Amino acid sequence: KALDEDKIVPYFQPIYNLKTNKIEKYEALVRLIDGNNVISPYYFLDISKKSKQYLQLTKIMIQKTFDYFRDKDFEFSINLTFEDIKSEYISSFIIELLKEYEIGHRVVFEIVESEEIDNFRKINEFFVTIREYGCKIAIDDFGSGYSNFEYLAKLNVDYIKIDGSLIKDILINKSSQNIVSMLVNFAKGQNVKTIAEFVSNKDILNKVRELGIDYVQGYYIKEPIASIDGLNDIISLREFS
Repeated sequence: KALDEDKIVPYFQPIYNLKTNKIEKYEALVRLIDGNNVISPYYFLDISKKSKQYLQLTKIMIQKTFDYFRDKDFEFSINLTFEDIKSEYISSFIIELLKEYEIGHRVVFEIVESEEIDNFRKINEFFVTIREYGCKIAIDDFGSGYSNFEYLAKLNVDYIKIDGSLIKDILINKSSQNIVSMLVNFAKGQNVKTIAEFVSNKDILNKVRELGIDYVQGYYIKEPIASIDGLNDIISLREFS
């Protein structure tokens, strides 16, 4: 019903640069509108895969996010699974939009680990193609599984997003802090930028800044919202530094 009534929409969460102290990017996150309720993908994404509607959701998100940012001067990221990339339906659609909109230099594709990669050659071919349009690549939830390190070794990426489970416990769990520190140093050695998710308060922000992370996102900066208009003027009034 949501698909039929155009109730699948992107919400946008800002990504804050800890070096420049500015919002420079946004992540597009899928939401389902049900009357006055905004439904998280936690409640419908797995169902969409079982009902064979998942790729349709992906296509809608890509189209609407490109439309939204076509005249905005921000980098923006869209989540893709390996299933999306392997789908000719989705990969061809992405290339068509990159040709039409000519904003590839502001697009980041976040690769979400949903399944094991069984064909690195095909994935890398897709990456090579979209890089021709200026796109960047991020690996989401980095540090949540051993396979992430294999991905970073075999895939040429620009960003890693450190798994939120490590960030949210970073003040109370020395192991989480040590792992994050190790990941940051590893990323620097690979010339890859780091993004910390789940930054929910100023103490966590200060800790990840101290550890050398490049960007942060989370509810302390801002929750996902339907429109970014005027947001930077509001955010600039807050003290994050």
